[in-house]
Amino acid sequence: MKMESEAAVAEFVSGASGPLQVQGGGTRGVSGSGEVLSVAGLSGITLYEPGALTMVAQAGTPVAEVEAALSKENQRLAFEPMDHRGLIGGKGVPTIGGVFAANVSGPRRLAVGAARDFLLGVRFVDGRGAVVKNGGRVMKNVTGYDLVKLMAGSFGTLGVLTEVSFKVLPKPETQGTLVVQGLSDHAAVAAMCQAMGSPFEVTGAAHDPATALTALRVEGFEQSVSYRIGQLEKLLAGAGAGMQVMEADASGAFWGQQRDLTAFEGAGGDVWRVSCKPTDAPQLVAKAGAQAVLYDWAGGLIWLCMAPGTDARARLGNFDGHATIIRADDATKARFGMFQPESAGIARLTTGLRAQFDPRGLFNADLMTAVAR
Repeated sequence: MKMESEAAVAEFVSGASGPLQVQGGGTRGVSGSGEVLSVAGLSGITLYEPGALTMVAQAGTPVAEVEAALSKENQRLAFEPMDHRGLIGGKGVPTIGGVFAANVSGPRRLAVGAARDFLLGVRFVDGRGAVVKNGGRVMKNVTGYDLVKLMAGSFGTLGVLTEVSFKVLPKPETQGTLVVQGLSDHAAVAAMCQAMGSPFEVTGAAHDPATALTALRVEGFEQSVSYRIGQLEKLLAGAGAGMQVMEADASGAFWGQQRDLTAFEGAGGDVWRVSCKPTDAPQLVAKAGAQAVLYDWAGGLIWLCMAPGTDARARLGNFDGHATIIRADDATKARFGMFQPESAGIARLTTGLRAQFDPRGLFNADLMTAVAR
């Protein structure tokens, strides 16, 4: 059912007698049981104050519409949300509510923070059909419980987002990427961590084992970008690897492909997203035995393309992080669960939260409730 207003959402939820599958644009590969409740009809930017770096939009507003409005004012979504459509074969339209519901954050996350760090306020409908508002339109608003952070990344399990307010940032004048060639996975992670620990404000750090290419992005004023890339070359000179520089256009195209994982689009197999300590990443990759691998976030994020039906979590074993299925058939998702099973303690907390916000268990039931044994 496609909703056209917040009031319609509240009325529909109040009268629901069975589970509901909450959706925005339906582009993230998240599916569940029950009747579809789509907020794609709740669309439109309701407030944009470029001088205050804030925007308010209904949850179903297409991300493209948000980005177009920001671009006119030379601003952007700094956390550069991924577009999953090419990777999973989705045909919907990504929405701003879906971005925050899934906390979708791209390569720049390691420098500026995740989507949730930019979310200022939310309106949502809870499991009783009541409209809840929390947060505000400025960064200093801290009234009440921080439901804003709870809703970000909850994948619609706590409530149906109807409106979001969020912070935006100016676009930099230019960018460039230092490409280091020939590093092993261990050496690449060490180089990326060294670059991130430097004062040269790196905003992207990725590594492709297939080509032994390590990329470090720098953004800002042109003179500053040139200076900082030069300093990074000096810093990493001891790695004994070849280096070259991608200028602005090539750099932008490269990071767009890294963000949307275009390298995996045409490849068969399941795609897993692994969050971990950067220094653990090479060992985890070795255990995974994946068909293809990409590192992002200086090694803190690993993308694995696995043989269909492979349990990546079983291969990785216990580690400080989590593994999420991004692309697989329904049988694989049902067998392993899309999300990392929760420990018993965390499961008690999340169950308690859902009981408060969705006492009838309507929203995206069982999507994130598997418990580790």
